[in-house]
Amino acid sequence: MSFSLAIVGRPNVGKSTLFNRLVGKRLALVDDQPGVTRDLREGEARLSDLRFTVIDTAGLENETDDSLPARMRRLTERAVEEADICLFLIDARAGILPDDEVFAEILRRRAGHVILAANKAEGSAADGGVIEAYSLGLGEPIRLSAEHGQGLDELYQVLLPLSDGFEARAAEEAPETNVAVPEEIDEDDDSVPMPTSTKPLQVAVVGRPNAGKSTLVNKILGEERLLTGPEAGITRDAISVRMDWGGVPMRIFDTAGMRRRAKVQEKLEKLSVSDGIRAVKFAEVVVVLLDAAIPFEVQDLKIADLAEREGRAVVVAVNKWDAEDHKQDKLRELREAFERLLPQLRGAPLVTVSARTGKGLDRLQAAVMQAYTVWNRRVSTGQLNRWLDSMVQRHPPPAPQGRRIKLRYMTQAKTRPPGFVVMCSHPDKLPESYSRFLVNGLREDFDMPGTPIRLTMRGQGDRNPYKGRREKNAGALKKHLGKLPKKKG
Repeated sequence: MSFSLAIVGRPNVGKSTLFNRLVGKRLALVDDQPGVTRDLREGEARLSDLRFTVIDTAGLENETDDSLPARMRRLTERAVEEADICLFLIDARAGILPDDEVFAEILRRRAGHVILAANKAEGSAADGGVIEAYSLGLGEPIRLSAEHGQGLDELYQVLLPLSDGFEARAAEEAPETNVAVPEEIDEDDDSVPMPTSTKPLQVAVVGRPNAGKSTLVNKILGEERLLTGPEAGITRDAISVRMDWGGVPMRIFDTAGMRRRAKVQEKLEKLSVSDGIRAVKFAEVVVVLLDAAIPFEVQDLKIADLAEREGRAVVVAVNKWDAEDHKQDKLRELREAFERLLPQLRGAPLVTVSARTGKGLDRLQAAVMQAYTVWNRRVSTGQLNRWLDSMVQRHPPPAPQGRRIKLRYMTQAKTRPPGFVVMCSHPDKLPESYSRFLVNGLREDFDMPGTPIRLTMRGQGDRNPYKGRREKNAGALKKHLGKLPKKKG
C-alpha cells in the first residue's frame, strides 16, 4: 500500500458508502440513521491501478467535552493527523453547513493533503451545493456519488500524482532485507502452521455489551485505538486491528456486544450483531469475554456455543478480575460452572484478566496460542486405529436387534477443527452417546482439550469381495459344460 486515505466529514454524508465502494466489499455498516460509524475502520482499497489503505472515520461532531460524540471526534482527529491524505466529504444536496466550515479549518491546520469531494452529487439538485463548496477554500470539489459509483475517475486523477510521491518516499525509507530461502522443504511435515505477517492469526473477541472488549483490545495494542467508555453498546462494527502480540502476527477483531435476540429490535443493532457473527466465522480463535461480576449468563453460553458450532478454537476470558475480592473462591466457582454449563468445550482455556490494568494478558496470549495449536492438531492413521481397537475392547458398541455394529477403520479427514471419519456398519443405528464416548476419548488420549471435534460415522456396507462368487462360478461351470461334446452311447 503506497499511501493512506482517511475519509472525513459530518455524520451521514456517505463516508461508509464510499469506503465500501473503494474496498469493493460491504465491510462498513451503512444506514440512513446518522452517526452509525464510531470507530476507525481500515481496508485495502483499489481504484484502477492504485492500491492504498482507506480509513472510514466517525462523523465529525462539534463537541469538545468528555461525551461520546467528543471522544469520537478526538479519534477522528487522530486519524486526520496520521493519514497521508484526507478526503473531506460534504453533502452536495444539503449544501455547506456551519459544521463543514469548522471542520475545514481543522483540516487546514492538521492534514498534510486535503481533497474536497461533494457526495450525493447526481442530478441537478446538487448543483447549488457543489458551487457552495468552493467557499471552503480547499480547491475545486470532486462531484461524487458513492452509492452509484460516479466520479471515481475524477478521484483517481487527483490521487495519481500524489501517489507517485508517496511511492518514491516509501522506496527511500524501506530497509534492505536479506531473505533466507530454505534449502529443503518437508512436504510431509504435519507441524502446526505458524502465523506470518502475510497470513496473521485471526482472533475475534466476543461477548455481551459492556464486558470490556474494546478496552481489552486497546490494552493489547498499547494505545487508544478503539472507542471506549462507560456506555454499553459503543462498538457497532466488527473492527480489525493488526499487530504482533507476543511476537506472533495477529489480526484481532473487536465485535459489537451481543444481547439476547428478544431484546435486539432496532435494525442497526441487528446489523451490528450480524457483523460480529461474521467475524466469528472468519476467525481462527474466538475469545469469549465474560464479566467477573455476572459470568456465564444465558447469553454468554449462547455466544460460546456459537463459536463451538462454527468450529472455532475457543478461549474463555473473565474480565474485571481486579475488582474481585475473593479471587480463589471465585475462580473455583468459575471452573466448576464452566465444566457443567459448557461440556462441549470441556478443557478449553479459562483465563482471568483485567483489561483496565493489563494484568493477565500474557496468560491470555499463551492460552490463545495453546488453543490454536490444539485446533491444528493431526493424529496419524496408525495411532487412531490402535486407539479405536482399544476403545472397542474397553466398551464395545451396542448390538441393535442382535446385530453387532462393527467399527472397521478410522482416519483424520481434516484439521481446523480436527475432523475424524469412522468406517462402520450400520452408522444410522449407532447411538449419539457412543459418538460422545469416542469424542471424549479423543480429547483425553490425544491431548485435545476444549477444541471442537467433528466425528463422522460412514457406512461401508458388507463389501465382501467373495460374496456371490460361488454362484457365479457355478453358473460359469454349467455354461462351459454345456458346450462340451456329448458322449455317444
